Amino acid sequence: MTRRVIQLVVGLFLYGAGAALTVEAGLGVDPWTVLAEGLSLHTGIGVGWTTNILGFFVLLLWIPLRQRPGAGTVANILLVGTSMQVVLTIVPPISGLLAQFAVLLTGIVLVALASGLYIGAHFGPGPRDGLMTGMHARLGWPIWVCRATVELSVLFVGWLLGGTVGLGTLLFAVMIGPLVHLALPLLDTRRPGRRSRRPEIASVGGA
Repeated sequence: MTRRVIQLVVGLFLYGAGAALTVEAGLGVDPWTVLAEGLSLHTGIGVGWTTNILGFFVLLLWIPLRQRPGAGTVANILLVGTSMQVVLTIVPPISGLLAQFAVLLTGIVLVALASGLYIGAHFGPGPRDGLMTGMHARLGWPIWVCRATVELSVLFVGWLLGGTVGLGTLLFAVMIGPLVHLALPLLDTRRPGRRSRRPEIASVGGA
């Protein structure tokens, strides 16, 4: 249990840090961060704090889907955006295309590693993954359809609001799945042969 709690907390903090690095790179971010950026531009609230607020409102969508949050779900809402805001505050602006790409790739790898950590702790899915698995359970749609519907909608709205969509968005979409697939078996706290096959693991690709 001690290992699982530490792994959860470290994973969530690293997830926020990785997401912050993709923001600092300025080359495009994942769909949910695009939305957070867009809302931040219009509200004046920091991107990290906006991420926390978004997580809370996404959790409310679980109610009609009859999803039950776990400790990891609540921790996700509280810690990811907070870590993100801290890193955005202390990391200086990145200049130069080479440096931007390096920071972007570091951020994506860090998010993948963090995903393996917090999912492998088995304390429940994050609010966004839970939304997609809830849609899968209630509507019977395949996970990939639920994910595509939600993330494309979020991406479009975020882009309209002024969030950063670019090459980094594409790289995140292409790289995150395979990287998390590599990280999960290494960081799963359950014994081999008892690894969870719950939908939240299969749906990973974002917080």
